[in-house]
Parts: sequence; C-alpha cells; structure tokens
Amino acid sequence: MRSSTAAHVKGTQPEGTHTEADASRKVREMFTQIAPSYDALNHILSLQLDRLWRARTAKQIRPILQRKDALVLDLCCGTGDLALALRKAGKARIIGADFAHTMLVRARAKSILGSSHSGMPAPPPLPLAEADALRLPFADHSFDLVTTAFGFRNLANYEAGLREIQRVLKPGGTIAILEFTEPPDSLLGNLYRWYFRSVLPRIGGWLSGDPAAYAYLPKSVSRFFRPPELASLMSALGYQSVAFKSWTFATVALHTALRPRQ
Repeated sequence: MRSSTAAHVKGTQPEGTHTEADASRKVREMFTQIAPSYDALNHILSLQLDRLWRARTAKQIRPILQRKDALVLDLCCGTGDLALALRKAGKARIIGADFAHTMLVRARAKSILGSSHSGMPAPPPLPLAEADALRLPFADHSFDLVTTAFGFRNLANYEAGLREIQRVLKPGGTIAILEFTEPPDSLLGNLYRWYFRSVLPRIGGWLSGDPAAYAYLPKSVSRFFRPPELASLMSALGYQSVAFKSWTFATVALHTALRPRQ
C-alpha cells in the first residue's frame, strides 16, 4: 500500500532528486540511455499489450483523428508509437514532441519506413519537436487534441503539465492521457504487482543495461495518481467532461477531458 500523501505528489521524483529541475534532468538522462532498447522492451515486458492499448486509445479518439483539419500533438512521444498509431487511424495532422533527442531520432526513422509488402511509397517524416512538456514551443489554442502515452507520469510537475496542455489546446479541444496505474487488491492485482515490481525490473535492467531505469518504472507507478485522483485534479484545473476507462485488470487507464470553450 502507498502512503496517504501519495495522492498529493507534485510530480515524479527519481531516486536521488530533490527539485523539479533534478527530476526532469534525471528522467531525460534515463530515457536517453534506454532509447536503443526501448521499443523491444516495451513489447516484451508488456507481453505485446502496449500495442493493444495504443490501438484502443486511437479508437476512442477516432472522430477527431478522422478530421482533415484537426491538428494533434502527441506529447512525450518517445519513439513515436502512439503518434504513428494516430496517423494510421485517421486523416488528422500529427506532431510528436519529446525532450529526449535519442527517442526522437528513432521516432523519425520509424515514421519514414515504408511497407515492403504493399509497395507503397514511404510516408513523409512525422513532424517532431524536441521540447519540454512543461514549456511547450507552441502558441495558445494550437491543437484540437493532445495525447500522451506512458509519459505524463514522468513529468516533474503534474499540475503544471496539465495547465500547459490546456494552454495549447483549442477551446473545446480534447486531452487524452494513457497511463499505468496500480490495480486494486485482488489475486490478479497482486500477481501483477509481483511481476511489475520483482520480475520486470530485473529483465528490463538486464536487457537494457540500465537497471536503475527499470527500477524507477514500478516506483513511479506506485507514486502516481489512481484514476479517480487524476480525474479530480483535471476537474479542479478546469477541464470538463472528465472521464477515464481502465483496461487489462485496471493496470492501465485512459483519461479524457475537454478544454472549456470559454
């Protein structure tokens, strides 16, 4: 069980960090280090479920993705898996943003790979921006949709992140946050916790060569909001139509909300 103060945590806090600047720097260094093995380990350690979660996310926001005039920002995009799933699912223009340069290098390479079986020409590179989620280089009211998959949890200040997303959303625009969450106590929940805290860090650390990064993962999830808590924070910051859906035995949740029209 986590402490009663965890619901009020301001942001991620990797081991050895004491300020938001320290936390941000540590997270950037971590993801820079594990970028070469990031995709393979995501698929292996999630038993390929990460692909399903991203596909479900794209399906939930499909009406926006189907609009040719829609502009979408995938925040903390990493190697681009969600951004590419969003692009495949519709006609909207997708932009990816992340503050780890090595992740963006891989996202760009993946975005221009054509299908060797279809004979179709390679798609244009995915527009990418190297940017901090707390200080985005975009004008107010720029995007119809802002998404993030498994990255929001790593922000140094969650409230500031939600405010910055709200700033760049158009009035009436949608936010969609896909994140890990701690499941409730149950046989399956306890089995998941054992795997997530004892097995996953060892396998991830061994395959990536960075044990600290994969020790950080379960700790960051245990400190993060439960879905009702994050929904409450979003509502307190002025988001409307706040909702969430839990998937895969309540181990991940998709949060959605709207920026007020006025």
